[in-house]
Amino acid sequence: MSTLPAGPAVTLLTRPGCHLCEAARAAVARVTGDLGLGWTELDVDQDPELARRHAEEIPVVLVDGVPRDFWQIDERRLTRLLRERLAG
Repeated sequence: MSTLPAGPAVTLLTRPGCHLCEAARAAVARVTGDLGLGWTELDVDQDPELARRHAEEIPVVLVDGVPRDFWQIDERRLTRLLRERLAG
């Protein structure tokens, strides 16, 4: 039995009431959906360390734990990055 390698871990950091988070959520969903990947969303207000680190950058996209984009998510850049990660 063989298993496929897991794809990159995509996480969107948001906060309630964030007007940019709606657009970021839609962008991440489109990109990951097109590539067949999953993603998670975390509310930074539920994690004091995340809130401290990313207080002024919300929303922010993390790929494998590394911040890759914030405020307005560039779908082309995120797609390119994820395809590179998938290619190995």
